[in-house]
Amino acid sequence: MTATFSLGLTGGIGSGKTTIANIFGELGATLIDTDLIAHQLTLPGGVAIAAIQAQFGSSFLTMDGAMNRVAMRELVFSDPVQKSRLESILHPLIRQETERAASIASGDYPIFVVPLLVESGNWKTRVSRILVVDCDEEVQIQRVMSRNDLSRQQVVAIMQNQVSRQQRLAAADDVIVNEGSIAEIREAVTALHRHYLSLAGKKN
Repeated sequence: MTATFSLGLTGGIGSGKTTIANIFGELGATLIDTDLIAHQLTLPGGVAIAAIQAQFGSSFLTMDGAMNRVAMRELVFSDPVQKSRLESILHPLIRQETERAASIASGDYPIFVVPLLVESGNWKTRVSRILVVDCDEEVQIQRVMSRNDLSRQQVVAIMQNQVSRQQRLAAADDVIVNEGSIAEIREAVTALHRHYLSLAGKKN
């Protein structure tokens, strides 16, 4: 990465990664969201569309030429081989785009928001520090059930496809427990932002 200091931000589904990331963004960090990048790559005319069509067929595209997310999710969720095929298309493109975004970042320091940061394996060597957004697993389940209108069984299945809470915490340099009020969370983020500014050689 081109920046002298960079942060990898991750957390399980429903942990509140987006809320935390947005506060860092308000304070002056540049957010580079790999989920957003993946979404852009698979929109109509996106860079990944031709390879997805070649590998999976037109039935995995929508009428307007985007990746059919519902069909693809069902396929890769149940078949690790198909999941690997999709990742072999998307991951190099995501990496290329994240590096491009980092090279033109103008904020205090770049934050790479990566839901599957620990699962991906190589992020530990690509960023200066890893921040994990953590909360009780029951809190995660309730948040996702409410937000995405999913059953408990569906949410638990998604969580079981991610690394465990313990594995995620073991990879962390820093942790924010996202169970308090928004004021408490903002205070915690602000304190970490000041610390990261000093690591980036910036004035507080």
